[in-house]
Amino acid sequence: MTVAEIATILDANIITGHDRTDHLIEIAFASDLMSDVLTLKNDNVLLITGLANLQTLRTAEMSDIHCIVFARNKKVTPEMQELAEENDIIVMECRYSVFRTCGILYQAGISPIF
Repeated sequence: MTVAEIATILDANIITGHDRTDHLIEIAFASDLMSDVLTLKNDNVLLITGLANLQTLRTAEMSDIHCIVFARNKKVTPEMQELAEENDIIVMECRYSVFRTCGILYQAGISPIF
Protein backbone atom coordinates (compact mmCIF):
# COMPACT_ATOMS: atom_id res chain seq x y z
CA MET A 1 0.00 0.00 0.00
CA THR A 2 1.33 3.46 -0.78
CA VAL A 3 1.74 6.32 1.66
CA ALA A 4 -0.94 8.22 -0.25
CA GLU A 5 -3.39 5.34 0.22
CA ILE A 6 -2.56 5.14 3.92
CA ALA A 7 -3.09 8.88 4.35
CA THR A 8 -6.45 8.59 2.62
CA ILE A 9 -7.82 5.71 4.68
CA LEU A 10 -6.61 7.27 7.93
CA ASP A 11 -7.73 10.76 6.93
CA ALA A 12 -4.20 11.73 7.95
CA ASN A 13 -2.37 14.96 7.26
CA ILE A 14 0.96 14.45 5.48
CA ILE A 15 3.49 16.81 7.05
CA THR A 16 6.70 15.78 5.31
CA GLY A 17 7.42 13.64 2.27
CA HIS A 18 4.80 15.00 -0.12
CA ASP A 19 7.09 14.03 -3.00
CA ARG A 20 7.30 10.39 -1.82
CA THR A 21 3.63 9.48 -1.39
CA ASP A 22 4.16 6.58 -3.82
CA HIS A 23 6.50 4.92 -1.27
CA LEU A 24 5.28 1.38 -0.56
CA ILE A 25 4.53 0.22 2.96
CA GLU A 26 4.28 -3.52 3.59
CA ILE A 27 4.21 -3.86 7.37
CA ALA A 28 3.45 -1.74 10.41
CA PHE A 29 4.57 -1.60 14.00
CA ALA A 30 2.95 0.38 16.81
CA SER A 31 4.83 1.43 19.92
CA ASP A 32 5.54 4.32 22.22
CA LEU A 33 8.64 2.51 23.50
CA MET A 34 11.52 3.52 21.27
CA SER A 35 13.66 0.74 22.74
CA ASP A 36 11.24 -1.73 21.09
CA VAL A 37 11.49 0.13 17.78
CA LEU A 38 15.28 -0.23 17.85
CA THR A 39 14.90 -4.03 17.72
CA LEU A 40 13.21 -4.00 14.30
CA LYS A 41 15.09 -5.41 11.33
CA ASN A 42 12.50 -5.08 8.55
CA ASP A 43 12.22 -2.91 5.44
CA ASN A 44 9.29 -0.69 4.47
CA VAL A 45 7.98 -0.41 8.02
CA LEU A 46 5.36 2.10 9.05
CA LEU A 47 5.78 3.22 12.66
CA ILE A 48 2.55 4.15 14.45
CA THR A 49 3.07 6.03 17.70
CA GLY A 50 1.67 8.66 19.99
CA LEU A 51 5.13 9.69 21.14
CA ALA A 52 5.63 12.94 19.24
CA ASN A 53 9.14 14.18 19.94
CA LEU A 54 12.58 14.46 18.38
CA GLN A 55 13.68 11.16 19.92
CA THR A 56 11.06 9.30 17.89
CA LEU A 57 12.52 10.69 14.68
CA ARG A 58 16.06 9.88 15.75
CA THR A 59 15.00 6.33 16.59
CA ALA A 60 13.28 5.97 13.22
CA GLU A 61 16.44 7.14 11.49
CA MET A 62 18.58 4.61 13.38
CA SER A 63 16.08 1.83 12.59
CA ASP A 64 15.87 2.77 8.90
CA ILE A 65 12.16 3.59 9.19
CA HIS A 66 11.05 6.07 6.55
CA CYS A 67 7.41 6.61 7.50
CA ILE A 68 5.76 7.55 10.80
CA VAL A 69 2.13 8.12 11.71
CA PHE A 70 1.69 10.19 14.86
CA ALA A 71 -1.66 9.06 16.28
CA ARG A 72 -3.90 10.51 19.02
CA ASN A 73 -3.96 13.88 17.27
CA LYS A 74 -0.33 14.56 18.21
CA LYS A 75 1.19 17.54 16.42
CA VAL A 76 4.59 17.77 14.79
CA THR A 77 6.72 20.68 15.97
CA PRO A 78 8.79 22.76 13.55
CA GLU A 79 11.96 21.12 14.94
CA MET A 80 10.50 17.67 14.32
CA GLN A 81 9.50 18.63 10.80
CA GLU A 82 12.99 19.93 10.06
CA LEU A 83 14.64 16.74 11.36
CA ALA A 84 12.23 14.55 9.39
CA GLU A 85 12.95 16.47 6.19
CA GLU A 86 16.72 16.24 6.77
CA ASN A 87 16.42 12.44 7.13
CA ASP A 88 13.84 11.83 4.37
CA ILE A 89 11.25 10.55 6.83
CA ILE A 90 7.61 10.77 5.80
CA VAL A 91 5.53 12.06 8.71
CA MET A 92 1.77 12.03 9.05
CA GLU A 93 -0.60 13.23 11.77
CA CYS A 94 -3.72 11.18 12.50
CA ARG A 95 -6.54 11.99 14.89
CA TYR A 96 -7.35 8.35 15.68
CA SER A 97 -6.04 6.40 18.66
CA VAL A 98 -3.12 4.06 18.09
CA PHE A 99 -5.48 1.11 18.50
CA ARG A 100 -7.96 2.38 15.93
CA THR A 101 -5.18 3.37 13.52
CA CYS A 102 -3.75 -0.14 13.71
CA GLY A 103 -7.18 -1.71 13.19
CA ILE A 104 -7.92 0.39 10.12
CA LEU A 105 -4.56 -0.44 8.56
CA TYR A 106 -4.88 -4.13 9.40
CA GLN A 107 -8.31 -4.29 7.77
CA ALA A 108 -6.86 -2.54 4.72
CA GLY A 109 -4.20 -5.24 4.32
CA ILE A 110 -1.11 -3.90 6.09
CA SER A 111 0.65 -6.79 7.83
CA PRO A 112 1.95 -6.65 11.40
CA ILE A 113 5.62 -7.34 12.06
CA PHE A 114 4.79 -9.99 14.65
